[in-house]
Amino acid sequence: HWQTTIDGVIEKRNNADPEFIVPDKLYNLYQAKDYGRYADKNGTVPVCFLSNLDITGGNSGSPIMNGKGELIGLAFDGNYEGTPGDYIVDPAMNRTISVDIRYVLFIIDKYAGATNLIKELDIKN
Repeated sequence: HWQTTIDGVIEKRNNADPEFIVPDKLYNLYQAKDYGRYADKNGTVPVCFLSNLDITGGNSGSPIMNGKGELIGLAFDGNYEGTPGDYIVDPAMNRTISVDIRYVLFIIDKYAGATNLIKELDIKN
């Protein structure tokens, strides 16, 4: 599937494995479904998504914009099959993995409690 959600984060939760630790605070927000305005129409929080954008080393953190010029995510990785894309782009294989901006905002707001940062942003729903 092209998109992951917080449900998948919780599904993979294993606090005995450093790669799959989910802090109790995040788990409690999930249990309470306390997503604030960051939930999608299905009532969950999108976490990551794939796109057919081209990415190479050093592009992590680059903005992903929609057709309206709105920030919808931040690039952080590419798929293994697209590695040759550093030299030649293959539209059938190159994919960029991005964190959904709704998850970023959810973490800043609900998890970290940094509402002062949220107040500085012009967030569209």
